[in-house]
Amino acid sequence: MLWRKKTRDSHTKTPSSLSRRLFLRATTALVGGTLASALPNRLATAANAENLPPNLPSWSQHLGFSVDDRPYGRPSQHEGHVVRRSVKWLTATRESSVNFTPLHELDGFVTPNGLCFERHHGGAPDIPSQDHRLMIHGLVNRPLLFTMDDLMRFPPVSRFHFLECAANGGMEWRGSQLNGCQYTHGMVHCVQWTGVSLKTVLDEAGLKSHAKWLLPEGADSAAMTRSIPMEKALDDCLLAYSMNGERLRPEQGYPLRLLVPGWEGNMWVKWLRRIEVGDQPWHHREETSKYTDLLPDGKARRFTWVMEAKSIITNPSPEKPLSVKGVQQLKGLAWSGRGKIKRVDVSFDGGMNWQTARLEEPVLPKCLTRFYVEWNWDGKSVMLQSRAMDETGYVQPTYADLHQVRGENSIYHNNSIQTWLINPNGEAENVRLG
Repeated sequence: MLWRKKTRDSHTKTPSSLSRRLFLRATTALVGGTLASALPNRLATAANAENLPPNLPSWSQHLGFSVDDRPYGRPSQHEGHVVRRSVKWLTATRESSVNFTPLHELDGFVTPNGLCFERHHGGAPDIPSQDHRLMIHGLVNRPLLFTMDDLMRFPPVSRFHFLECAANGGMEWRGSQLNGCQYTHGMVHCVQWTGVSLKTVLDEAGLKSHAKWLLPEGADSAAMTRSIPMEKALDDCLLAYSMNGERLRPEQGYPLRLLVPGWEGNMWVKWLRRIEVGDQPWHHREETSKYTDLLPDGKARRFTWVMEAKSIITNPSPEKPLSVKGVQQLKGLAWSGRGKIKRVDVSFDGGMNWQTARLEEPVLPKCLTRFYVEWNWDGKSVMLQSRAMDETGYVQPTYADLHQVRGENSIYHNNSIQTWLINPNGEAENVRLG
């Protein structure tokens, strides 16, 4: 199926500016040579001729490893490059830092446990589950102290949800900074969480009539705390002890973490040890001064918890260049903290024309959704964009539209449309339109 231009979308604008240097470099890359000579022959350099037909490959000539050699399975050694990566200069210490999910290497919508991004404020503690306790106190009828065994006696709940850091894409507010899908959008992952409904546990303690807010606290050295309104707590929050069918990894909050589906990741308190119930947010705490969005007029948006509709094309991308002309499978991910993804549109000309992508089932609320478009690349420059719409009708904004409202003083909640410039040599660059 060839991609063809569709009618111009009345809701889009012609890109007002694009780096002239990037554009000229892209459109003149083929001068003096053919596309075949410009493209790297990746397949030829990767293959060992002795293992190709009609030869009998080396792995077919001897016994492989036994069922006892790897009691906890791990990926093939030939996929050793698929790992989380960090940006060394981003933070002063590695204990209070972040690494990024390799979105460009993944298929489907579920993130393997070992590739879920990490964000710590005081390093990840190593907590024996038998020594861990969860305390519920404050405006409750019965203050309670739970062991992990106690919590696992409650009816379990399993749901798929994405988790996204509020600063995902934050380094891109003032221009294109990092040339990689993993670094621009990799502070997000999606797993199947299993735990107990927070409402069930709060009902066990009994809420007083004027209980309006929660203060969850982590057991890490940073004693991470956040204020959460009671309406959200009683809606869809979970106390999770498993992800993708196994117990939480230490870096993901083992043995217990709070889930706040659709809301920014800093509220998903890890290593959860205490929940205090109160009648107002904790104004003396860090969360009232941090994780706010500073606007151009000097005012700050506060309590902006919801992660709004967002999408990213993962293939092609800077880490996944094109190697041959012809039919290609464009792949990407979309998500929204307001509910299900309803539609994703893809543009090959920087937002002037759009076509609707195919969404892969299941499409679940507050969950990553995979999308695809089959297209024909003729070796010319293209500017790839994706635009998500959720079931509430919210449409992912362009950078220019978002910048007009939010300015560039914040590092949080950047959900603007991402542009990859595909050059004639097949490589992709992170560029800014508008």
